Amino acid sequence: MKVICRDCLWTADHRAERCGACDSRRVIFHEELARLTIAHLDCDAFYASVEKRDRPELRDVPVIVGGGKRGVVTTCCYIARLYGVHSAMPMFKALKACPDAVVIKPDFAKYRAASDAIFGAVRRLTPLVQTLSLDEAWIDLAGTERLNDGPPALQLIRLQQQIEAEVGLTVSIGLAANRFLAKVASELDKPRGFSVIGAEAQALLAPKPVGVLPGVGPVFRKTLQSDGFATVGDLAAADPRDLIRRYGETGLRLHDLAHGRDARLVNPGHERKGMSAETTFNDDLTTAEDLEAELWPLCEKLASKARRDGVASRVVMLKLRRTDFKIVTRRVTLPEPVQTARALFAAGRELMVPELGRPYRLIGIGMGDVQDAVDAPSALFESTEARALKTETAIDRLRAKFGAGAVVAGRALKG
Repeated sequence: MKVICRDCLWTADHRAERCGACDSRRVIFHEELARLTIAHLDCDAFYASVEKRDRPELRDVPVIVGGGKRGVVTTCCYIARLYGVHSAMPMFKALKACPDAVVIKPDFAKYRAASDAIFGAVRRLTPLVQTLSLDEAWIDLAGTERLNDGPPALQLIRLQQQIEAEVGLTVSIGLAANRFLAKVASELDKPRGFSVIGAEAQALLAPKPVGVLPGVGPVFRKTLQSDGFATVGDLAAADPRDLIRRYGETGLRLHDLAHGRDARLVNPGHERKGMSAETTFNDDLTTAEDLEAELWPLCEKLASKARRDGVASRVVMLKLRRTDFKIVTRRVTLPEPVQTARALFAAGRELMVPELGRPYRLIGIGMGDVQDAVDAPSALFESTEARALKTETAIDRLRAKFGAGAVVAGRALKG
């Protein structure tokens, strides 16, 4: 099988520009189509698409999901993107670029329900699903051909059709031999796309900027460029010993990725690296008292989620955005893993002290390198944190039973 029609699922063993059954042009041709097994699924403009699904009158208008005059764009639909709107853009800039946009506040309960429906369908094909967020995941379909009646490519096209019919949303899928190439493929033909990368990977990657490689952020990208590595092809042509000398083990990984090699497995039990909560103020805040008043409810929110997810962390991070939009981040490693608002607030307040004296428009608190709470060192159950954990867990139960406003812990736990 080298060809599949994405409309009627017709297959053939020869190149075809049109479907031999329904005459559709939506055919996929690739020499390795029947052999590739790793996919990356990415929902198209997910939050905005959920809103448009639920409000059909918004289908042909620009939609921005975000909120507040001082807020930022969470996501936006493809129509809004034509005006230059993008995620993380300040809301006032987004509305200046696209004044006719409809702005909708995020409804994460609704988005989680849609995500559960999508990935529930995915997991009926295979348990090897590694989610990255509510709207994207890697999928390993190796060995599922007999179970699911067809090679992975055919399964995935059926899955696209199922999601569109049952959930009312579209997804884009990339199919390749490994995780990195599958993610690159999923971005080649959005929205509602299906792309395949096989043996041609290195030639396809060569002209792309080095920023396309996972782990290459803005700062590292500038370093690579200043060292003469502007494109992926530059890294592929480099002597791996030189890359190792310059960048250590990262240099060897860059060389492998530049050649389209990625040994990472799809891991359903992958460790989440971090979690956070933040808020943008309606007016700039300067004093410690005002900033702490905004920090505390974020700590409660994050700690509650950590307990609900059964995770803890020793790494606490504070984020502040200045009025010129520059971001200040500070972090501290604690002697024991924590999952209480009390501990998060105490750490965040200490990190904030050196930054006081100027106005800020946003504050956030985060936990890095999270781990399962059951795997945390035993000190977690013998400390001040343990006592606070008992109190906050009891509050969780009361709020679950009587409502979020039943117990107002306030700042009483800050110690």
